[in-house]
Amino acid sequence: MTDREKLKDLLKERSLKIGDFVLASGKRSNYYFDSKLTTLTAEGAYLTGKCFFDVVRNEKIEADYIGGMTLGSDPIVTAAALVSRIEGKPIDAFIVRKEEKGHGTKKWIEGPAETGKRTIIVDDVVTTGGSTFKAIEKAEEFGLKVVAVIALLDREEGGGEALSAKYPFYPIVRKSEIMG
Repeated sequence: MTDREKLKDLLKERSLKIGDFVLASGKRSNYYFDSKLTTLTAEGAYLTGKCFFDVVRNEKIEADYIGGMTLGSDPIVTAAALVSRIEGKPIDAFIVRKEEKGHGTKKWIEGPAETGKRTIIVDDVVTTGGSTFKAIEKAEEFGLKVVAVIALLDREEGGGEALSAKYPFYPIVRKSEIMG
C-alpha cells in the first residue's frame, strides 16, 4: 500500500464525520472532514508531510517556502517542511494569520518567509477555495510568488477548479475517492 493510500484510509477512518454541518464557506453539508484528527497524529503527520513532498518532487515544483492559512494548514506545513529536510530538499514553512497581528510587528505572515521568493500555498480542505484564495492574497501582498497550490482534500465542489484556473493545483485526495 502506498503512502497516499494509507493517508486516504486514515482520512476516511479518522477525519470523515457524517451529520449536519455548516462549512467555513457557509454552505451546509451532511459530511465534514476534520483533517486535524489525521494530521495531528504521528502517523498522519508523517504521511501528510510525505505525500505533500511527493507532489513537490514528482511535479518538479521549485519553491523556497510552503505555507497556508492557520489553523488547518499549520500541521501540514510543519510536516511537509520536516519531510523536505529529511529528503534533502529543505522547504521552510510559514503560516498566514486570519487577521493582522494586533501588536509588535503587525504581521499577517508568521515564519521565516522573505519577499521575492517562491512559495507553495496549502490547505487542508478545499470546498469553494475561499480560505485558500485569502492565504494566496496575503502571501502575494507580502511579496511571495505563488508557484503551486496543494490541498490535502478537494471536496470537489468548485474550489479546485477555481484554483486551477489561476495556479497549478494538486489535491492529495479527492472526496470521490473516500466517499465513492
